[in-house]
Amino acid sequence: MDIWNTIVNWLHGIGVHLDKDTAQTVGQAADQVGQVANQMGHAMAQWDWGQLMALAAALGWASGFRLYAVVFVTGMLGATGWLPLPGALTVLQQPVILVISGALLFVEFFADKIPGVDSVWDAVQSVIRVPAGAALAASVFGADNATMATAAALMGGTLALSSQVAKTTTRAAINTSPEPFSNWGASLVEDGASIGAVWLAINHPVVFAVALAVVLVVMWIVTWTLWKFLKAVIRRVRRWMGYDEPVVPATSTEMQRF
Repeated sequence: MDIWNTIVNWLHGIGVHLDKDTAQTVGQAADQVGQVANQMGHAMAQWDWGQLMALAAALGWASGFRLYAVVFVTGMLGATGWLPLPGALTVLQQPVILVISGALLFVEFFADKIPGVDSVWDAVQSVIRVPAGAALAASVFGADNATMATAAALMGGTLALSSQVAKTTTRAAINTSPEPFSNWGASLVEDGASIGAVWLAINHPVVFAVALAVVLVVMWIVTWTLWKFLKAVIRRVRRWMGYDEPVVPATSTEMQRF
């Protein structure tokens, strides 16, 4: 308010007069902006670069499994004051974001546990999770540090893609079994892993970095081993979108049989 009073007095000095109500309203708005800026600065001061990078990696990787859970839980941590969110992540604690992400989390929680429905849901969400993971990772640093935000976006998008591919491939293999219990188990593991990754990155960033490196190697081994199931999912999605399988022309030897 002191700065705003100085500006108002300066305007009076040059002949520009503001009515009392306008000056008070604008002054209050300026004071609120200043408080938000101070809170963001205080939040950033509590994080070192290692913690910020660990959080960015966790948000990107976990988004490939449970995007809406990550958004909702992170936003709730900020809204309740349990965790001062750094950078532009403060937008996640806005009521409208919490309501939307909470509703989508409710839908995803059940859709992900129904055999067949989970694969369709993953196929639809695949175009959302990767860019969202990149955006969340970049938001850790905000617009004030464009270089680190760009690096975090590339890292977050890559990690989201890795977890998304591993999830889709594993679920395609699990869906070959008619019983639903394996789907429920895999889904619950993903629920816990996505939230646990964010918690571990916040509290033990070094341990998270080591664990993430090990998990990435395991995920790529699993993806490579189950590649045929992923190709089956791709063919199923192509048919669902109306793309027919290419017809292989008959060879001359096969034609001579007729």
